[in-house]
Amino acid sequence: MDKICLITPPSPFLLDERVFLHIGILKVAAVLERENYKVDFIDLSGVQNYLDVIQKYVKTNSDVEVFGLTATTPQIPNAVKISEAIKQIEPSKKTILGGPHVTLMNTAAKREKKRDLKFGDRATKDVEGLLSVFDVVVCGDGEFAIFNALEIDNGVIDADDKKSPFFLSNEDFSSLPMPARHLVDMDTYNYSIDGFKSVSLIAQLGCPFRCTFCSGRNSPFLRVIRQRSSDSILQEIERLHKTYGFQGFMFYDDELNVNRGMVELMNKIADYQEENDVEFRLRGFVKAELFNEEQAVAMKRAGFRWLLTGFESGDERILKNIKKNATLDDNTRCVETAKNNGLKVKALMSVGHAGESHHSIENTKRWLLDVEPEEFDCTVITTYPGSPYFDDAKLIDGTYVYEDKSNGDRLYQSSINYLKELDYYKGDPDGGYVSYVWTDHISSQDIVKERDKLENEVRTKLNISFNRSHPGIVYEHSMGMGNVQIPSHILRSTN
Repeated sequence: MDKICLITPPSPFLLDERVFLHIGILKVAAVLERENYKVDFIDLSGVQNYLDVIQKYVKTNSDVEVFGLTATTPQIPNAVKISEAIKQIEPSKKTILGGPHVTLMNTAAKREKKRDLKFGDRATKDVEGLLSVFDVVVCGDGEFAIFNALEIDNGVIDADDKKSPFFLSNEDFSSLPMPARHLVDMDTYNYSIDGFKSVSLIAQLGCPFRCTFCSGRNSPFLRVIRQRSSDSILQEIERLHKTYGFQGFMFYDDELNVNRGMVELMNKIADYQEENDVEFRLRGFVKAELFNEEQAVAMKRAGFRWLLTGFESGDERILKNIKKNATLDDNTRCVETAKNNGLKVKALMSVGHAGESHHSIENTKRWLLDVEPEEFDCTVITTYPGSPYFDDAKLIDGTYVYEDKSNGDRLYQSSINYLKELDYYKGDPDGGYVSYVWTDHISSQDIVKERDKLENEVRTKLNISFNRSHPGIVYEHSMGMGNVQIPSHILRSTN
């Protein structure tokens, strides 16, 4: 076997699927190519009739025996459909699933096995369901684990363990080949920062904080910080600039300023621009209570003009409940520090937390109007696996309930079949948000209504334009034209 097909499923929950590449699976593609495997890469981002593409590919590529997919939780229903479509045509073909969802479900399942039945077994059942659809599931880092996945016929590979030989070290993260972006049609991805053609990259993995709503808090894969060297990050920026002409770079790290060497990195990026007479624009996430004047100055010099920060709420009780570590004053100071240094702020907010009420959502709206961020979005919380909201919820009278131990505030959760239901994280402003959570103070329906009211009022008063979804791509084919090729913006191969 020397040829493998890797697949990125569609992400219909996003407003525009052709903005950011799925970098993790491209890193797996890069290590496979380094070991002389030929890789076909099917990028279904934004493809509406994606199963037509899969059926066409399987029928015309009988030499490919293994299909590898990645999936976040909202992508799982489509990933399941893709595997089922492959098996329906060629039952003997091997399918492998990796990515955040199976990693976090497996982490939750391991916790379930150590606890009593009051916590239920929904994660265990989810993993069992995935194993009924996929032959092998890979949990955690996939760069080394993929080779083990190719060797075994079925089962779970648990790389989400610091003692695992597949768990990446800082050195591995710095020295492994860069993502195989040549396997994706970069020109069909449209992202810019202040008018500069832009692309995403990852400088560090992991976040050490314990926010109750955030997936990965119980998973080493997403909790343990793995950092690349500043030189390796700069080398990737240089390659992306010289190969593709990018001058904008979105750092998709959880929190850039968790890295104590961030200021040094910013200064190296700034020095590179001065030495090469080029101008970059950068964008990324920062942790509010860690943000300071020195960081702001260095980021502005490096080319940052926008910062994104998960402030989440404008209510002090909610901030304590979600274990955010930042106070309302911290969040306000963060916005002020950014603005004083010429940096715009996108405030990332959310509603539907333990203890949420009409009053707390009103406080969030009031805080946004007071600090006046240049952009914001406000989502309805979804209890994803790997978050304390999911992992620590107890099964009470058929409903999963998370309770804050310090004050008794509760969050009630609908049971979701993640293999079949499109569990929205952001939702679509054109089609409406969905809430699968409620509290003692506000219903799931009212959470959605209050979110919509907040967004309408804040965007109107601050004169911030509304987001709108973008139409997807349709793979052109017909039953009478069996020889129509899959276009290069969907399928690319190792040279």
